[in-house]
Amino acid sequence: MTKPESEITWKDLEIGSIVIEPGNANQYRTGDWRSQRPIFNSNKCIKCGICQLFCPEGCVEQNAEGYFEANLFYCKGCGICARECWTQAITMVDEEE
Repeated sequence: MTKPESEITWKDLEIGSIVIEPGNANQYRTGDWRSQRPIFNSNKCIKCGICQLFCPEGCVEQNAEGYFEANLFYCKGCGICARECWTQAITMVDEEE
């Protein structure tokens, strides 16, 4: 099991920073450094799930109404979801500082 981020020291890192345990990124906020974030327009969304399928981080999730949204704690702002959206229901906007 992965240690909490506050307990990890340099001695715990593998040589070459290799990820040796699957699913360990869920314990860490990795979206803090993005420069853009996706905005989902539910009026254009047809609930096809293509954005979820193509998201390399697996951070696009379906909400209670069946629409998709990005979990911004893990979204890195790559824009693949917006590029692949058939109906252009997703737009990328600059992060506000």
